[in-house]
Amino acid sequence: MIGALKRRGILGINRRNAHYTLAWNTRRLYPLVDDKLATKRLCQAAGIAVPRLLAVARTHHEARRLLAAVATEPTFVLKPARGAMGNGILVLEQREARLWRGTRPCPREDFEYHAAGIISGLYSLAGHADEAMVEERLETHPTLAPLRDDGVPDIRVIVYRGVPVMCMMRLPTRISGGRANLHQGAVGIGIDVVTGCTTNAMLRGRRIDKSPDTGKPLLGFELPDFDAVLRTAVAATDQTGLGYVGADVVLDARLGPVILELNARPGLAIQLANRVGLLPRLDAVDARLGPRDEAAAGLELDDRIGLGRDLAARLSR
Repeated sequence: MIGALKRRGILGINRRNAHYTLAWNTRRLYPLVDDKLATKRLCQAAGIAVPRLLAVARTHHEARRLLAAVATEPTFVLKPARGAMGNGILVLEQREARLWRGTRPCPREDFEYHAAGIISGLYSLAGHADEAMVEERLETHPTLAPLRDDGVPDIRVIVYRGVPVMCMMRLPTRISGGRANLHQGAVGIGIDVVTGCTTNAMLRGRRIDKSPDTGKPLLGFELPDFDAVLRTAVAATDQTGLGYVGADVVLDARLGPVILELNARPGLAIQLANRVGLLPRLDAVDARLGPRDEAAAGLELDDRIGLGRDLAARLSR
C-alpha cells in the first residue's frame, strides 16, 4: 500500500510537515494566516479583494454590541478570527424584525452566547482567547449556484514557492451544514490547473459525478474567471512570506475572486479530489526554481502561474 502511494507521488502528512510546512513556512509569520483579521489587513493593503468586515468583538462586553453594529445588514456571517475547519461559523439573516439561522429563528441571546464562546476560544486553533468577527455574506457565482443547495463553495489553491501547483473546489452540502469543509461532508472537486475544468469529485472518500443535493453534473465544466482565481491566490500568498500555502478563494457573484483565508498547513485531501499526487509537482517546482535562496527566480506573478500550468501539463502526459 505504501509503495503504491509512493509510486503515485502522494504526499503524506509527515513529509508535508518536515519538507514543506516547517522548511518553507517561518514560524513567526504564521499569525499572518492563522488570524483572519491579520490576513484581511494584509490583503487589503495589497489591493486584494476580501469580504467586507462589519464588526469585531474582543471582549464579552463588546459581544453584546455586535448586533447593533450590523442592524442595517440583511445578512452576514459571524465567525472566529482564529478558527479552523469551518467550526464556529454562523450564517445569519435579519427578516421579519427577527434574526434567523437558516430556517430557524436565532434569539439574540443565542447569538451573543455564540459570540462569547468564540471570544473564550471555543473554536480557536489552540483554545486561546479569540475575537468574534462579523463579515458580509458572500454570494455564490451564478455558474456555481446550481451545484449546491446551501452555502458558498470555495476554491483551494496550493501555492508552493509562489507557483500554483494544485486546485480543488470544495462544494458545501446539506450533510456539511452548508460549510465548505471536506471533513464535515463537503464535496471535493479536482480542478485542472491548466484548463480550469473540473475532473473528479469525491464525497467522504467515494467518487461521485453529480451533486448529492441538486443532482447537477459536477464534472467537465470550466470554472468562470479561473485565471483571476489563480492570480488572486498567488498575489495573496506573495504578501505572507510563506513558501507553502493553501489559499481559499470564493467566486463572489458581485466581487469576483475574493480571498476567504490562507492556510500555512493545508490539508492533503486535495490529492484525492484530483486523483494526482502533489510530490511530482513540488519536485518539478524545485527543479525549475533551483536553490532556496533564489526564491521564485525573479519570475513575475503571471510567469509563475504559467510555470505551474506548464509543469502540470507536462506531468499529466
